Amino acid sequence: MDFGNGISRRSALAALGAVGAAAVLPLRALADYEQCDYDNGGADASASGITDEDVFNFALNLESLEAEYYLRGTTGKGMDSGDAGDNPGSINGGHIVPWKNEDLHRILTEVALNELAHVRFYRRVLGDEAVSRPQIDLAGGFAGAAKAAGLGDNFDPFASEMNFLLGGMLMEDVGVTAYNGAASVLKKTSSRQAASGILAVEAYHMGMARSWLYSMGAEARHAANAISDARDKVDGPSDVDQGIEVSGSQYITGGGGENFVPTDSDAKAFTRTPQQVLNIVYLNPNKGVSAGGMFPQGMNGKIRTT
Repeated sequence: MDFGNGISRRSALAALGAVGAAAVLPLRALADYEQCDYDNGGADASASGITDEDVFNFALNLESLEAEYYLRGTTGKGMDSGDAGDNPGSINGGHIVPWKNEDLHRILTEVALNELAHVRFYRRVLGDEAVSRPQIDLAGGFAGAAKAAGLGDNFDPFASEMNFLLGGMLMEDVGVTAYNGAASVLKKTSSRQAASGILAVEAYHMGMARSWLYSMGAEARHAANAISDARDKVDGPSDVDQGIEVSGSQYITGGGGENFVPTDSDAKAFTRTPQQVLNIVYLNPNKGVSAGGMFPQGMNGKIRTT
């Protein structure tokens, strides 16, 4: 596979903008939520009526994406109907990976079961308020992200172990930063404890994926860095992303250029706002977008616009 020579900010934004589907959301709740920012201690979240349940439903959408991805790649089958909600959207793409390393297969099967457990947790605590699984495009969504990163026009994350880890890294890094940002929004102690527990698990997943990719050599490292670069450009002007191999002294590393753990200068994980997360999963850098990329019809619930 020809990964090219990296990407520019202009080319990444152009490609992602072409893939994403923009739409205007007239709903008052969504307009209010555009003012919600994780970085302000949750004040705007309270003012716009965002509840812990709304944040949990936002997470449920993302966990459903991860569960479908990992389950299909490791077992060939997605979630059962009982885990998808009353009116689930369809799934496009996804098949079992042609596994060669059985140890890696076992590790990622455990990851799949973790993500399924997260889905079941949210459904249990949300009860009747839990949203159904949205429509998910595993084929087109990951292909669009890879194309924006300069990894070719026909990227299939299920085609090889390396590709599957690259797709996993795309989601896991975002999940860690999203959960870290949610800490300032959640109001109940029980909600914060649950989110912090899931954050820890997502961080384990992220560290595993980044470490395996680094060990696979130059091709995997280049691809992972290209995905990180494209992801950081589409989520806004803030630099909250790092590849798995770096040069210079701007990152904390083990001394040789490896960067298994993306952190700031204090070795703390980055945070993303819900808008930044949506920009990434919708594959669109613009404001006011309600669907696209991984979620062709948008996420379900109150929090669904960039």
